[in-house]
Amino acid sequence: MPTNGKRVCVIGAGTAGLCALKNSLQQGMDAVAYEQCSEIGGTWVYTKPGQNDVHSSMYEGLRTNLPKEVMGYPDYAYPKDIEQSFVPSAEVLRFLQSYAQHFKLSDYIKLQHEIIRVRPLNGKWEIYIRDIKNDKFTKEIFDYVFVCNGHYSRPLMPDIAGIDDYKGKKLHSHWYRKPDTFEGTTVLVIGAGPSGMDITHHISKFAKHIYLSHNLDPAPCTDFMQNVTQKTVVQHFTEDGAVFKDGSTATFDHIIFCTGYKYTFPFLSIDVLLRVDDNFVHPLYKHCINIHYPTMALIGLPFYVCPSQSFDLQVRFALAFFSKKREFPSREEMFADLEKDMERRRKKGLTNRQAHAMGDKQVSLRCA
Repeated sequence: MPTNGKRVCVIGAGTAGLCALKNSLQQGMDAVAYEQCSEIGGTWVYTKPGQNDVHSSMYEGLRTNLPKEVMGYPDYAYPKDIEQSFVPSAEVLRFLQSYAQHFKLSDYIKLQHEIIRVRPLNGKWEIYIRDIKNDKFTKEIFDYVFVCNGHYSRPLMPDIAGIDDYKGKKLHSHWYRKPDTFEGTTVLVIGAGPSGMDITHHISKFAKHIYLSHNLDPAPCTDFMQNVTQKTVVQHFTEDGAVFKDGSTATFDHIIFCTGYKYTFPFLSIDVLLRVDDNFVHPLYKHCINIHYPTMALIGLPFYVCPSQSFDLQVRFALAFFSKKREFPSREEMFADLEKDMERRRKKGLTNRQAHAMGDKQVSLRCA
């Protein structure tokens, strides 16, 4: 494929990375994607229980919590012959593999390659890469970088009083895989987000009893099985259970923390000048462009979005600037835009942790 000579590094080959690679190639860029796993698909690749280096948080029985009708890319939809709207995770992986095949991306993806360090150098990007299979290191220079490393692999664990006193078993949902593991036991699930609700539903078919602890008011009105009891937040743990905010108590055998994930970028050097404060990644223009180094775009930070379409929009937005079709605002204007967005969120009572929450605001990102 002919290129314009501008080199683009895409970090990751999941939903966001494949989209960044495809659009960069279509813009005539000399693009390559590096994926540390042995196959494409990112978070949609299932990792079997017991494997050491667990990257994906995928578990048995997971289905999308958005209909397939909004899960596709703007230029590549799910096959019409799939009757179900909420499809199994394996179907999503097949869709991503089909997307890569359709746009002939395989030749531009280096599997089992880990990004070790990214740092700015004389207006470009110096990137150190490890070939995992052969344990060899190389250094490459790129003009632009798309960071698409995903955000469902580093568990966010809450600091709750007495957790070290609890003698039972505990794990984060990142390591949860099969519901029958909890057959005949009593389980405390902490968190009533998508994972907490879904895992509670799955294990309720096997567990003796489940306590679902959360801070939602009103409580979810989901039609749970009779062995599920909703509880307020945990005040503190005991050796065999917990005391909750409302003063009630419970004993249980297992804890599953469905408490979310951290945004982490271990390969970005301090010179990149990005910070992560309670999952607020900054300073970024429109939640994706590094204001200090606008030749770097971080794709996929916003949540409460239609992922594939949001990723595609972010990528095309960044490429409009990378390809010189549009000019970046001044640094001062980008900082002002960021502050305006954060001030709007603060007035709504939102914290840093909701800095990248979109919802109905996901359509506010405009691109040429």
